[in-house]
This record gives sequence, structure tokens and C-alpha cells, in this order.
Amino acid sequence: MSFESNFNAFDEWISQRHPDQQEYLQATREIAGDIIDVYNANEEYQQFDVLRRLTVPERIIHFSVCWLNDAGKVEFNQGWRVQHSGLIGPYKGGLRFHPTVNESILKFLAFEQSFKNALTGLPMGGAKGGSDFNPKGRSQHEIMRFCQTFMTELQHHIGPNTDVPAGDINVGAREIGYMYGQYRNIHNRFSGTLTGKGLSFGGSHVRTEATGFGLIYMLQAVLEHHQQAIEGLRIGISGAGNVALHAALRAAQLGATVVSLSNSRGCIVNNNGFSEADIQWAIAHKANEDNILTALQEHAGGDWHDGKTPWDAPMDIALPCATQNELDEDAAQTLVHNDVAFILEGANMPCTDAARKVFEQHHIPFVPGKAANAGGVAISGMEMAQNASFQRDSYSQIDKTLQQIMRDIHQKMVEEGTHNGRTNYAKGANIAGFKRLADAMVAQGI
Repeated sequence: MSFESNFNAFDEWISQRHPDQQEYLQATREIAGDIIDVYNANEEYQQFDVLRRLTVPERIIHFSVCWLNDAGKVEFNQGWRVQHSGLIGPYKGGLRFHPTVNESILKFLAFEQSFKNALTGLPMGGAKGGSDFNPKGRSQHEIMRFCQTFMTELQHHIGPNTDVPAGDINVGAREIGYMYGQYRNIHNRFSGTLTGKGLSFGGSHVRTEATGFGLIYMLQAVLEHHQQAIEGLRIGISGAGNVALHAALRAAQLGATVVSLSNSRGCIVNNNGFSEADIQWAIAHKANEDNILTALQEHAGGDWHDGKTPWDAPMDIALPCATQNELDEDAAQTLVHNDVAFILEGANMPCTDAARKVFEQHHIPFVPGKAANAGGVAISGMEMAQNASFQRDSYSQIDKTLQQIMRDIHQKMVEEGTHNGRTNYAKGANIAGFKRLADAMVAQGI
């Protein structure tokens, strides 16, 4: 059977099942297209129907969250936990609180998380969850009450050997703390049920920095593979959250020139680059500013572009770190025109299919989020191990381990994705993750 007929049959099958879940369809099609030859060459994979089975979540939990606001009125939100794959370990993945959260987004994130976690080499399955609750403008007491009510339902479905959630968009150490406190009160048990906790009650060093730092460590590995160094290179970053700011910080510390950051209101471009001190200032003051980027402009200079993205600025390396499908075909063409040399995804699937095709057509190395932003979940896995052993490693030990994990992921992509002297990082990541999950599925039967 030809590649085309296999892929088309799969695409027709999954499109008919989930016609309205575009993010989920985008993620599954992308992986299926890269691994179909591997699937067809393995009789056991076909016998156990691993391709279709790996695209279907093992469990989707959907629940209501009714809570009291400060005015004493009942508010209602929806909550989800998508437990996609537990083949290689407890379900693991973040919780997101944002009004755009829906089942399609969480299914795509949980699917990607399963492959990301497989790439780390750690024993972690894949999951994602959250709520359409919007914490913006809410009081601290309202956020606490919501987190406690959310956990009152979620606690039925998680545990240190079952499912270990972490933070994601709008879920930081504060929210994790509120949820963990509720879990502990209900179960009368101190355990590693959540990661991303504060250092005072079982958290890990480097967790806050891990995704952004890991992105830069992956960039270093890619550059070394192409006989280049990071010093002096111009790096454009989108986003102004945890990942973007810590990626900018580590890049500046290593001698790169960070020329941009962005948020939903626009972008800031500084052709001279933001210094390490500038970025440290933004990290320190972010919580107290209505728009940290306009505040950063006043503090450090640069040009603010209202309603714009940073991809028009000349840069050697593009690191999209904001949200899914933020970098489209037009932006990709602009980057190519401006001679961008490398693209690494700091967010989950921030490049559209059309953008990815542009990069591939021009042979520009492109590292997908499932590999490039795996540093966060890698440190979450280490936090699980530290909680289980009632120990804590030092900051420097964990940072060194993070660097090694990112280099190991890079090596897997090179091994699986190199053909005729050129490495297709996206294909290498998808094949490496697929093989680990597929082999575990075959070994465990049906």
C-alpha cells in the first residue's frame, strides 16, 4: 500500500470522527505524515493498529466547576482532563486556565504531550487539562476558591502513580499551591501529585526557568550540529510569558542579541538587543505592570509596534513562544526573505502547517515544540522523582541534567531524521516519539 493511500485513509478516518476539532486534526495529521513509512514497514505496528490507537485519548474527563465569587454569586465554568496515553508512565501534563480552552485544544496538547514526554526518555505518559476560567481581573481569593473547587473534582482522577498535573498558561506556583493544598486536605496525604510546586513544599529548582532554558539548550545543540555558536546571533522571540522571558534571559547570558518580545497587544523590537539586566527587570516587574513590554520599552528602549508580531524584524533565529498557530505562511515567507537560519518552537504548535512547509521548502532547520520545549516537563519528571525519594537536587545539578536531556533529544532527532546529510528535525522527533510509544503498545497487547 502506498504512502498516499495509507495517509489518506487515516486522514479520512480521523476527520470523520472529529470534524470540528481543527487543532487536534492538525497535530495528528502532522505526526501521521511523518511516521507512516515506519508504520507500514512494521508488521506488528499494523497488526496492533498502533497509529489509530495512539491518536485516540485513553480517557477524557469533563466536569463542571461551580464556585462563589467575592460578591457571593455562583459562577460556572467547565473543566477537563484529557488523559491521552499512559503507556510509558503516569499521565503527565499541564493545567491551563484560559477562556479559549476547549476539548479540541486540550486533545491536541495531550496528544503532543505524549510524544514530547516519550522523547525525554523519562517514564511519563501524556495528558493535558484545564478550564475556560479566566483569572485576569480576579481577586486572589476568587482564584483560590476556583482552584479549590476545580481540584475537588479533579482529585478523583489523579495521583502520584496515576496522573501528575503541572502548570501551564495562567497556572503558576500560586495556583498549583492552592490546588495542592486542597488535594492534601481531602486525602490527608503529602505526595507528588502535582509538580510546579513552591520550593517550600516539594518543588524543584529550575522548574520556573526550565522550558525557556531548555529551548536555548536545544538551540545550542542545533547550532553545534551546524558548526555554529550562539554568540552574536540575533534572536527574535514572541511571547512575554514564562517561556519567552526565560529563553530571552538565557540567550542574553550566552552572548546572543535578543531583539524582540511580544504579547497579544503588539511587539517590542530593540535592534541593539535587550541586555541580561533588562530581561531580569521584566521578569521581576511583570506581575506589577499592565503591559510589561511597554514598561520595558520605557526602561530599556526599543520600538513598540501596536497589534504587530515580531517576525518582520531581521533575525538569525526565530523562537515563537506565544501560542498555537501564531506564525503563519506570510510571516514564514517574511522570515525567509530576511534570511532567518533556524526556527525552534517554544510554544506548542505555534507554526501553522503552511508555515512549516515554507521552512521545509527552503531547507531551514525547524525544531518542533514537542522537542524544543520539552525542558519543562523533563524537570517536572525530576520533581516527581525528588518527591518520591524525599530529596532535592541542587540548582546546578538540575540545570546540568536539563542540558543533557535536551542534547539527548537532539541526538534522537538526528538519528531518526537525517537523510542524505540533512536533518529533518520535525520528522526525527515524530519518529523517535512514535517508536517508543508504539513499542510499548505492542509489548502490552490490547
